[in-house]
Amino acid sequence: MKNRTKLLLMVAAFLLIYYLPVENSRFANAVFEALALVKWYAREHVLLCLIPAFFIAGAISVFVSQASVMKYLGAKANKCLSYGVASVSGTILAVCSCTVLPLFGGIYKRGAGLGPACAFLYSGPAINVLAIILTARILGWQLGLARAIGAIAFSIIIGVLMHLIFIKEEKARQENGDFNMSEVKETRSLGQTILYFAAMVVFLVFANWGKPLAGDQSIWALIYNYKWWIAGTSLVVLAVILVKWFKKDELKDWTSASWGFALQILPLLLGGVLVSGFLLGRVGHEGIIPSRIVETLVGGNSLGANFFASIVAAFMYFATLTEVPILQGLIGSGMGQGPALALLLAGPALSLPSMLVLKSLMGAKKTVIYVTLVVIMATFSGMVFGWLVK
Repeated sequence: MKNRTKLLLMVAAFLLIYYLPVENSRFANAVFEALALVKWYAREHVLLCLIPAFFIAGAISVFVSQASVMKYLGAKANKCLSYGVASVSGTILAVCSCTVLPLFGGIYKRGAGLGPACAFLYSGPAINVLAIILTARILGWQLGLARAIGAIAFSIIIGVLMHLIFIKEEKARQENGDFNMSEVKETRSLGQTILYFAAMVVFLVFANWGKPLAGDQSIWALIYNYKWWIAGTSLVVLAVILVKWFKKDELKDWTSASWGFALQILPLLLGGVLVSGFLLGRVGHEGIIPSRIVETLVGGNSLGANFFASIVAAFMYFATLTEVPILQGLIGSGMGQGPALALLLAGPALSLPSMLVLKSLMGAKKTVIYVTLVVIMATFSGMVFGWLVK
């Protein structure tokens, strides 16, 4: 870095610090909200969401053969098969926009085509069966049905468009072998490998099973009551599997790969959560941007209202299921049905933290196109839905 550039950066940093409006109550509250959100994120998502996801991603990169990834998700795989597998995998995991990132990075680095990988990236947080059911129960069946149809369609359409837009780069990536093409020597049977991954996925899903509403007697509430028994059993099974079927060197490679994903992703996520909290605050609390501005701008069903809802949702961080009570409050404040759907289709799948990580995983250009596709499709889907239910 040139001395002139360093000097400019130092001067900019000094001026920023010199003029910090620390005496302003809104600024001070926004700083508090940023710290409060990152504290909540660390407590609620790092231990039970991200760490299991890092280990699953590490396992994919070490123990899943290149041939398997290429067969089901590779650029030359059957398109119906690859996109079907990608969307179904995301549905089963039902994770948030940040937890899905190490899993996306794992399959993408192992040779998955950009299209199927992006379909998986969107479907993981967006096609959440429990969230869709909760949306229908609290916000109405029309919004719940529109969310379900939109999320499934988005995962496939966005994946196909990403493939077509970057088809030349993807062909070059496959031909030049930007990923490791060496095969993994199979030391376990297919059944043993499936059981190994299933134990980790079961823990990830059930350890993060959302708390039901008061008085809920559904199967979801019943599962919640026993979620720690299920999650604990999966950990015991995993421990037995590791002792019985894995060698010391394999475990070392696995933990090393998992640590690599953590180093690449976690700092960006926490930094992004801080910025998100500073700008928009937590649920029920304000950041530097007043909530009344958001409520005013998302009323009705205009292009501007839908676009603004999509943009705000894209940058704001939504933990799994929290988008429903947020929308409940916004609709009560006058938010239109169209912008509500736009938020549901853009919010869970994107966030500022996830964008920062995606840039490091697949580059700035692909990240910008992916985010743009989600926002544009959410905007126009919201407009169509608002027109239909008006």
